Amino acid sequence: MVSTDIIAAIATPPGKGGIGVIRISGRNLKHLAETLLGNLPEPRYASLRKFLDTDGQIIDQGIALYFPAPNSYTGEDILELQGHGGPAVMNLLLNQCLSAGARLAQPGEFTLRAYLNNKIDLIQAESVAAIIEASTYEAARCAINSLQGQFSARIEELVSLLITLRMLIEAILDFPEDEIDNLQVLQIKERLNDVHAQLEQIFAAARQGNLLQEGIKIVLVGAPNVGKSSLLNQLVEDDAAIVTDIPGTTRDTIQRTIAIAGVPIHIIDTAGLRETSDVVEQKGIERTHAAIKNANMVLQLVDSNQHQPDMKDQIQKCIPFDKPLITVFNKIDLLNEQPRIEGEKTDISIHLSAKTGAGIELLRQKILDIVGWQFNQAGEGVFMARQRHLEALKQAKAHLDNAQTFTENESQLELLAEELRLAQYALSAITGQFTADDLLGEIFSHFCIGK
Repeated sequence: MVSTDIIAAIATPPGKGGIGVIRISGRNLKHLAETLLGNLPEPRYASLRKFLDTDGQIIDQGIALYFPAPNSYTGEDILELQGHGGPAVMNLLLNQCLSAGARLAQPGEFTLRAYLNNKIDLIQAESVAAIIEASTYEAARCAINSLQGQFSARIEELVSLLITLRMLIEAILDFPEDEIDNLQVLQIKERLNDVHAQLEQIFAAARQGNLLQEGIKIVLVGAPNVGKSSLLNQLVEDDAAIVTDIPGTTRDTIQRTIAIAGVPIHIIDTAGLRETSDVVEQKGIERTHAAIKNANMVLQLVDSNQHQPDMKDQIQKCIPFDKPLITVFNKIDLLNEQPRIEGEKTDISIHLSAKTGAGIELLRQKILDIVGWQFNQAGEGVFMARQRHLEALKQAKAHLDNAQTFTENESQLELLAEELRLAQYALSAITGQFTADDLLGEIFSHFCIGK
């Protein structure tokens, strides 16, 4: 799957800037460098060069950097041209690279080549995109931990323990005429328990990293005029939504992102749920139902100043039973009440005032509690984990759980060995040791071009 052709792309964001960078990677860039620069620059030395077109006319002037294989980001020869960051000059220079023998790089192709050339593993490759996408400082630190190999090292250590355990079991199976003594059985159980415990630790850290990376989608629902838009504005500390006394003011979903303890929280304000003949408002209510379906958590707002149990029950019917729900009793300022939390687990309610801000901190903390945020210092001791990593860890855990049931019977050692093999396969898929090509295409398609 490793390609040998030359790829090129603009590696800096679109638009005007002080500096623009063209990145080129492939085997033997001498001819291309001679066309663009006159000759191949000295390796790892920044030199001021004129960038030329095919007629020898100057396109731009800037810095040229050459990194020969294998000591480069992709493991291939890399040439970087740092010029003035205007769109016209950058596109002109890129077109000249293509005319000189390069082709336009696909999204993530530079990082894909780094992975295929064994410069990084798949976790580290995905962490590159995670660093770029990070919406909080804590999420960026978490992704950097993975880029530095912390997640990979933990997975490789676990795989090594599994291999050792499998070797022990295979050695026993190779000599069926020998009786299995209690010491061997005890050794297998102890090692399996150790592997299981370490997997639990890794999964906990990965889940925290996933929260930092992916964030939480929270949708605000309720009848018209219960204060959804006011609560959104209070949480984001800005006038993100229009607030009036007229029911049905919000007719479309409005999304804003905040950070609570470094965890990105994507808050979605929605149209009020009610029976209406207004076609535009009906469309907004349809989008409310779609937002509820895609959310990780629902905040159902209720007006504390009005007793509307029928409306509350009607709205709750629109919320899936397995969706985490917090009932927010708003407008306690009108009743001169103090903010408070009532209930626990699946029946939690918070009394607050979206107008004055009383009780907002209680809501913020309860959101973190429900999503399972546990670490005091965000980003410390966690690593970037995408949903596919969590699914692979769950698969490995399921196989280890099965394996533990086979340790009580000596005649089931072959089944035990097979479960351990499947657990090892699931873990190795995380780092990319065993990965299907179609999965690679899906992963790298979400990268930006030039990375």
